[in-house]
Amino acid sequence: MTARAGAARVVIIGAGIVGCSLADELTERGWRDVTVLEQGPLHAPGGSTSHAPGLVFRTNGCRTLTGLASYTVEKFSGLTEDGEPCFDARGGLEIATSEAQWAELHRKAGLAASWGIEGELVSARRCAELWPLLDESKVLGGFFTPGDGLARALPASRVQAERAASRGARILDRHTVTGIERADGHVTGVVTDRGTFPADLVVSAAGFWGPVIGAMAGVSVPLLPLAHQYATTSAVPGLDGRRPILRFQDRDLYFREHPADDPATGGFRIGIGSYAHRPLPVDPYAVPAFDDAPVMPSSLPFTHDDFAPSWEDSAWLLPALEDSSVEDGFNGVFSFTPDGMPLLGESRELRGFWLAEAVWVTHSAGAAKAVAEWMTDGRTGMDIHGCELSRFEGAQRSPAYVRARGEQQFAEVYDVIHPLQPAERARPLRVSPWYARQQELGAHFLEAGGWERPHWFEANAASAKGLDLPERDAWSARHWSPIAAAEARATRERVALYDMTPLRRLEVTGPGALEFLQRMTTNQLAKKPGAVTYTLLLDAAGGIRSDLTVARLAADRFQIGVNGPADLDWLTDHAPDDVQVRDITSGTCCIGVWGPLARDLVQPLTGADFSHRGFGYFRAKEAYIGEVPVTAMRLSYVGELGWELYTSADLGLRLWDTLWAAGQPLGVIAGGRSAFNSLRLEKGYRAWGQDMSTEHTPYEAGLGWAVKPDKGDFVGRAALAAHPPEGARRRLVPLTLDDPAAIVLGHEPVYVDGVPAGHVTSAAYGYSVGRAIAYAWLPPAAAEPGTAVHLEYFGEKVPATVRAEPLFDPAMERIRR
Repeated sequence: MTARAGAARVVIIGAGIVGCSLADELTERGWRDVTVLEQGPLHAPGGSTSHAPGLVFRTNGCRTLTGLASYTVEKFSGLTEDGEPCFDARGGLEIATSEAQWAELHRKAGLAASWGIEGELVSARRCAELWPLLDESKVLGGFFTPGDGLARALPASRVQAERAASRGARILDRHTVTGIERADGHVTGVVTDRGTFPADLVVSAAGFWGPVIGAMAGVSVPLLPLAHQYATTSAVPGLDGRRPILRFQDRDLYFREHPADDPATGGFRIGIGSYAHRPLPVDPYAVPAFDDAPVMPSSLPFTHDDFAPSWEDSAWLLPALEDSSVEDGFNGVFSFTPDGMPLLGESRELRGFWLAEAVWVTHSAGAAKAVAEWMTDGRTGMDIHGCELSRFEGAQRSPAYVRARGEQQFAEVYDVIHPLQPAERARPLRVSPWYARQQELGAHFLEAGGWERPHWFEANAASAKGLDLPERDAWSARHWSPIAAAEARATRERVALYDMTPLRRLEVTGPGALEFLQRMTTNQLAKKPGAVTYTLLLDAAGGIRSDLTVARLAADRFQIGVNGPADLDWLTDHAPDDVQVRDITSGTCCIGVWGPLARDLVQPLTGADFSHRGFGYFRAKEAYIGEVPVTAMRLSYVGELGWELYTSADLGLRLWDTLWAAGQPLGVIAGGRSAFNSLRLEKGYRAWGQDMSTEHTPYEAGLGWAVKPDKGDFVGRAALAAHPPEGARRRLVPLTLDDPAAIVLGHEPVYVDGVPAGHVTSAAYGYSVGRAIAYAWLPPAAAEPGTAVHLEYFGEKVPATVRAEPLFDPAMERIRR
């Protein structure tokens, strides 16, 4: 929702670092009727901001979090209080005492290069120079980022609140929120113990009290408060107050310097934060307000027994601590979500009610900027789909799920996490109708969006024997099996069944359905019933919100394949009264039947004509497969002949068994996501959210063919006209690694003439083309086929070459036979 500058009445709940940052960002954009309500005193109101240690390490495996942190550093570096900057760029040092962590730091250095963060791998000797108290003999090396450092959260909060107030905002303390007023599904005001504040927009920036505020609004907030231990030592000789912040992830520890309590004696102490202890969940309803707490509400009593192992590990790394002791400590409350990401965006349950929750100081200003952009402009300047509140399904908001996943996120804060590593807790949650059959076939399941997704099947292991595959390093071999190669080969040579049920499906109906979808998407949908069209959802600036597959099943009925709940929200919000948008995912299921023998499998099971002439590519028809009614769409995400077969969930098992039995003489197999990803990259099929996002236009992403400006007006059309294809600032292009034995997994930096010029999005080994494939964003001058580049993989420069796409079957002969 957007509003004219100054027209919306905004109430922000919480005057911590996020609330103050948001008030500053909104008023900077011209909004004046902004009120910040705080239950405690200003400007140390008692939440996480009041005790946060302020460490800012920007480099993250998630590009979005790196971007949010980078803006926080940029903004706070420009803020001062009494001549003191609100950010101290003393640098960050991460050290490795194990080979696994040393390898991880090499990977992290690659991520930093990908995301534009200055950093360098340094020797153990250099680590000891940067932190003289380190036992150099224990250290293998480190990763030093000179631009990281300490955010002074309380001064930053004060400065931003003062700036917002100077522009007209009200910052009110000692106002405890007791209720949220609403009418006709929209928020109308905030009730406090000192009066009611009318509002058009309300933003909950209440930190770990977020679930309490959400409950008042009837909005579920999937957030778990957990206590995190922080201890401060007595004065330690050898410190000067200018050392980098230090991470010791092998033991889940971090360190920073503090001035000694007694200015007369001078010296410095060491602050030690630990994630090594057991998860300590906190009931947000049990945390008192500031005036009712014996000490800071978010500062709980220190549990010495939990910290004892961490103290031993600290002294092992920093021997000088043996002559010191823990002088003070507390268990500070922080917010964790099921996936470790912030909660940003407008609620589906109550319009006008926004969340800016589960945001740490590291990302505070960046998150506030994103929310302010979203509220005022209707879009954010950077892709934040991984932070959107709508990403969680209903079951993922249950207290049991939030607790299980939140505790796991705490335990894994400093763990080495593989890109494919699945969650361990609260599984299985969502399964396809043929889940039992997949188990019988020895499926190796990973998980996404709560869905169990088979990545390969042990039943296909025999076919993998004798395949000539490159030997994988330990990292790329995790969550991978050579069976994936056998499944890819079987798909190319015979026929395979793929579980496509987790892909979200919507039904759009009504007299105005066609006109509505024409206005919302880029491609021409005015086709006869039975047509299927690939198209895009754009925002007003021409950025790709999502990509869709739209099947026109009748004059006023469409089935749409989308990418997630945000697409449902977007379409629902824009639908006119004569159009209904309904999510049909949970009541339906889908099997992809693909391979050169797909027609041999399906045609004998149906009376409908599945010949090429009778059922062309990108067409749909309703038919029966055996006894099962299906909606069949002739699509192929793997580049082979075949269909997506949809039916109701209650008939899904019957559909699977019918296809499986009929396919035995043809050598049918079940294929997993690992093979699927390889096959789709060979064909150059993009994955939204991974290869492209709102930061990219269709022309940059190589999807200009899905844009039909001549069809009439649609969302984003005017913006695209101002940014024609020839003006693209970057391009998404395929690379192949020159060495057939080389492997990369994604997010690696791409070097052109020795300089970082782009980054990899998706990567997989192409079993049909015999080498690894990586899609990457590159400047136009480097995106021409034949250009030589290098990818950095764990510190090693790997030669690669830009290629024309698609890499496999460029004439599309296999799909159209």
